[in-house]
Amino acid sequence: MIEKTITSIEDKVKGTASIKDNERTELLELLATLKSEVMELSKTHAEQAESITGFAQVSAHEATRQTKNPQLMKLSAKGLSSSVEGFETSHPELVAIVNKISQILANMGI
Repeated sequence: MIEKTITSIEDKVKGTASIKDNERTELLELLATLKSEVMELSKTHAEQAESITGFAQVSAHEATRQTKNPQLMKLSAKGLSSSVEGFETSHPELVAIVNKISQILANMGI
């Protein structure tokens, strides 16, 4: 399910015309890395991996909507960032990737 969800996010990013080319390229690279990091995490923390993936999907949805809702953008970004709390030591790259994705998506929602 994780792989399918992230692939769905990648497809949404590819198909959203309002995303600048440089943001699209960076997001797709980050999502590819996120996929491998979350798949690794799922071996030991399956529920947390599902939560991270779910919040990434909701955040991408909110950022790519035609009519953006700033409150929902904030909530989804907060959820995405919160989903990796506690993994700073054991999975620092995962945390860094999620934070970068959150930042890019939040900037798109402005």
